[in-house]
Amino acid sequence: MKLGVFTVLFSEKSFEEMLDYVKEAGLHSVEIGTGGYPGNAHCDLDALLESEEKRREYAEKVTSRGLEISAFSCHGNPLTPDKSFAEESHRALEKTIRLAGLMNVPVVNCFSGTAGDHEGAKHPNWPVTPWPNEYGDILTWQWEEKLIPYWKEMGKLAEENGVKIGLELHGGFLVHTPYTLLKLREETSKAIGANLDPSHLWWQGIDPVAAIKILGQEDAIHHFHAKDTYIDQDNVNMYGLTDMQPYGNVRSRAWTFRSVGCGHGLQEWSDMMSALRTYGYDYVVSIEHEDPIMSIEEGFLRAVKNLKSVLIEETPSDMWWV
Repeated sequence: MKLGVFTVLFSEKSFEEMLDYVKEAGLHSVEIGTGGYPGNAHCDLDALLESEEKRREYAEKVTSRGLEISAFSCHGNPLTPDKSFAEESHRALEKTIRLAGLMNVPVVNCFSGTAGDHEGAKHPNWPVTPWPNEYGDILTWQWEEKLIPYWKEMGKLAEENGVKIGLELHGGFLVHTPYTLLKLREETSKAIGANLDPSHLWWQGIDPVAAIKILGQEDAIHHFHAKDTYIDQDNVNMYGLTDMQPYGNVRSRAWTFRSVGCGHGLQEWSDMMSALRTYGYDYVVSIEHEDPIMSIEEGFLRAVKNLKSVLIEETPSDMWWV
């Protein structure tokens, strides 16, 4: 496996400055934001799509530093009833898939999206309980009328461009668990898999190692985000795991995103790396930094240090002892 970073945390740096910083930190790859919530500070989609020369120059800046692009990422909501943002999210995703195909970037990461509760809705609706029964009816409508048709179209586009889709299993979106990912994959395209981020699994009560086994057996892990979560049980007792407090309320929140090793121990991270290798994932572990009590640099470098101690990089040896 290789160590990389989702470079949106370095949006204040120029593209070249960011690449130099990542290289100096000893990483192997970069995951580039192309639009949506994280922005596109290091990737002008239209300019790159229009010019083969610009694509070549862009790629050269990466490869000349001994790096590779692990994925392009555009985390928006193409299913939202907000037509303007839905169209913006869709255009970014469509363009990103085409650019990834042209530049031989194997994965495009994104969210599945969340629809409203009917055609005239104004806001997304994320049902989390089957009763009262109308919640189940809403979820069925969202899947059958919005989610499946959209991802059939995007799955086909990904296949045509030789690209895999990595959906992040993120609360608030219709695909947020191993089950919902596999269900959508079965209904749409094998090009669709997971950008597996354990931080979102922990706060849902899902064991990341178990999730790796479930998805790995289906060859459904296309990318991996390295971000931790601290669970404060005292606050869980008060607010529950679906805590709606702002992320900045660190003292009272039930859970908080942390840098790798600051929410769960390195043994648990080592177990995840072993499970990834065991179940066929031998690609990039991409650091994502959203730690509210650490600076970008300290949180990033802490993650680099901890992951380097547990990452499995080399090909397994023959079993000489057998």
